[in-house]
Amino acid sequence: MEQWIADGRVTVDGEPAHLGQRIGPGASLAVDGRPLSRAPADGCRVLVLNKQAGVICTRKDPEGRRTVFDDLPPLRSGRWISIGRLDVQTAGLLLLTNDGALAHRMMHPSTGLDREYAVRVNGRLDDGQIAALREGVDVDGEHLAFSDVRYFNGSGANHWYHVVLLEGRNREVRRLFEAMGLMVSRLKRVRYGPVILPSTLRNGRLRELGEADLKTLYRLLRLPLTLPKRRRVSRDKRAEEETLLLPYPDLPNLADPSDPL
Repeated sequence: MEQWIADGRVTVDGEPAHLGQRIGPGASLAVDGRPLSRAPADGCRVLVLNKQAGVICTRKDPEGRRTVFDDLPPLRSGRWISIGRLDVQTAGLLLLTNDGALAHRMMHPSTGLDREYAVRVNGRLDDGQIAALREGVDVDGEHLAFSDVRYFNGSGANHWYHVVLLEGRNREVRRLFEAMGLMVSRLKRVRYGPVILPSTLRNGRLRELGEADLKTLYRLLRLPLTLPKRRRVSRDKRAEEETLLLPYPDLPNLADPSDPL
C-alpha cells in the first residue's frame, strides 16, 4: 500500500495521497481512480467465542477436524477473521471479526494489548519461581516472561494460576511452566486486552459485542466504526446488554490528540 501511495495511485477526496497522511471517517479513497469501500457490508462486527479444547483455529483442516469457522453466522460479504489463535488444546476466549483493520491492530505487538490465561498445573510455584517467570527465562533460545503471575486456588496436586502475556508466542504459557518443572493440565484464555470471556458463556457458544462495546473498543484502538444494521447472535436481551469489556488504559502508541477519531 505504501508503494501504491508513493507511485501516486491513491487519492483522498480526489487529491493524491501522501505517506503518513491522516484522514477522517468521511474521506473518499480511490486506487487507480476506483473508489474503495469504507467498511464491510455487514458493518463492523466482533464475535466472542468460548472455544472448546480439541477445536482448531485454521479455516480448513486437511485431517477433517472441527474448526472454529464451522458454525459462525453467515456474512453478506467478506469473511470472518480470527484475531490471533489458540492451539488445539487451549480453550477459552477467541475473538473473530469481519473487519481486517481491527484484527490487524489488535494482533500487532506495537498496539500493546495483553492476554490473560487461567492455567491449571500439577504442583505449585514457590516465590522464587514466580519472580523468575516475571523477570523472564530463556527457553529454547527465546527469552520468555509473564507480565504478571497470580495464584488463584487449588488443592492436592492441582493448582490454578492466572498469568498475563503481552505477546502470544507459540505454546508460550506451557513452555514457561515446563521450564519451572510443572506440566500444564488445562489452559484457558479469559481476556484479550479489554475483552473478557463472560462466565455465563458456555463452551462452544458465541456472543456478539453490542453497540456500546463496539464504540468503546474502536475508540480505544482509534479506528473508524461502521455499526452493523443487522443484529445479533444472542437472543438473550440481557446478555446483549451485558458489557464484555473491562476498563482499560489508553494505548500510548496509538494516542494522538490531533487524530479526529
